[in-house]
Amino acid sequence: MSRFRLRAGTTAAVVALLGWLTVANFFPVEARRASPFLPDAGLRLGLDLQGGIHWVLGVQLDAATAHELDYVASGIRNAAEEGEFAVGEVVARDGHVVVSLPGPDDAAKVEEWAGNRGGLEVLASSPSQLELGLTAAWAKQVRERGMSQVLEVLRRRIDDPVTGIPESVVTRQGEDRILVEIPGGQIERSRAREMLRVTGFLEFKIVQDEDKTEELLLARHGGAVPAGMEVAFEREKQTNRVLAAFLVADKADVTGDFLTDARTQFDRMNRPTVGFTFNPDGGKIFGKLTEDNLHRRLAIVLDDRVYSAPTINSQITMRGEITGRFSVEEANDLAVVLRAGSLPVPVSIEEERLVGPTLGADSIARGFQASILALGLTLLFAVAYYRLSGVYASVALIANLLMLLGLMSLFEATLTMPGIAGIVLTVGMAIDANVIIFERIRDELREGKSPRAAIQTGFNRAFWTILDANLTTLITALVLYEFGTGPIKGFAVTLAIGLFTSVAAALIVTRLLYEYYPGSRPVESLSI
Repeated sequence: MSRFRLRAGTTAAVVALLGWLTVANFFPVEARRASPFLPDAGLRLGLDLQGGIHWVLGVQLDAATAHELDYVASGIRNAAEEGEFAVGEVVARDGHVVVSLPGPDDAAKVEEWAGNRGGLEVLASSPSQLELGLTAAWAKQVRERGMSQVLEVLRRRIDDPVTGIPESVVTRQGEDRILVEIPGGQIERSRAREMLRVTGFLEFKIVQDEDKTEELLLARHGGAVPAGMEVAFEREKQTNRVLAAFLVADKADVTGDFLTDARTQFDRMNRPTVGFTFNPDGGKIFGKLTEDNLHRRLAIVLDDRVYSAPTINSQITMRGEITGRFSVEEANDLAVVLRAGSLPVPVSIEEERLVGPTLGADSIARGFQASILALGLTLLFAVAYYRLSGVYASVALIANLLMLLGLMSLFEATLTMPGIAGIVLTVGMAIDANVIIFERIRDELREGKSPRAAIQTGFNRAFWTILDANLTTLITALVLYEFGTGPIKGFAVTLAIGLFTSVAAALIVTRLLYEYYPGSRPVESLSI
């Protein structure tokens, strides 16, 4: 009896704990955070239940091809500088590279260079000019690589585990489109738009001159921008008003390509800053730059906007800091952009759809009604058909739902409309396991076994049938999770957790109830 009490007590404690986590979801978030007895977090609602943003982004993959052709043109110029052949003007335009040549010998050498490089084909050839293009296979690979890089960058930015927007979905749709789903309201929408707008190209440039406006700055340089220079602006974020104009080189002294990390920090005045770390190569370059330009200002430029221009007081190697007029949230977003890297090609919003919270509330209400109706009809059938054993199945079914929702709350899973469908499906699957057990017990009773022996044999023989049935369903759930998107993944998660709780409820809770009654009592019949 002591072993039974231990198992029954442990099972009851687990169900009670998970039931408590389930009930906590019905309290407002503010109440949960204020109470020491309620968990701060719980079930999260997906886009279809709490509302949010649905975007379809177009990826301009032609830009990836153009970048590759620029790289080819640069390779030809470098090879010419190293004396492999002589060339005139090398221009990448209209999907091909045009190479001007002094003579036919050089044309043959350039063709040989292109053949050895791979991925290039000669489109047109003459003694004085050569046109090169990407092969179909290489062009496809370039576009595919560009798409993969855009996906990775957007996933890191929008779904960043620390400072991103939780429970967002970023997935590929077709050859050149990306689906983005962001739960939440207008704040998340504006943050996400900003993350898309910023391409993430970071540059460090020594300031040559500065003033309050571009006109005052250029007045000291004859009214025009000097050769090899450009004007960069520091702007107020809300109004876009120019705060300062800086004359800097048009080429960066150091770029963000050497960054290995970026994160939000706070200075001595508790103002948010963004700390960054270079790799060893970048640290050497940055150390030499800062050593040679002590007491001069260094403009930190992100996407042509100057975030800050601090004075170099000492040599800086691998670690630095970006200061500016931004909030903690803006600093977090900037850190995400820098840490994720720059977008290799531009993206644009082709479709935007907002899901309102009212529609989400209606979905929750209807899903709740469907779940209650399914539960009620299932319990009614179980009690009417299996009598006392049906009552046991009903208790196990309620325990199953408490464990399912409790585990989802514990792991802060996202509940979607398909997830609610998964809960309704779990109700049917949970009673199915009990039906298998009950029918096995009935078979044993028909063969003349005692109720106690029939219960023991029925559970033993039903075990492998239940395990096989749920294992095949679990494989399906894993496939749905791996290859599905947003709502489909929500359904797969709910289904997978429901499989474990259903098996536990049928094989543990129901068996404990049978051990309690009839248990070891010498009853002549079983209410089944």
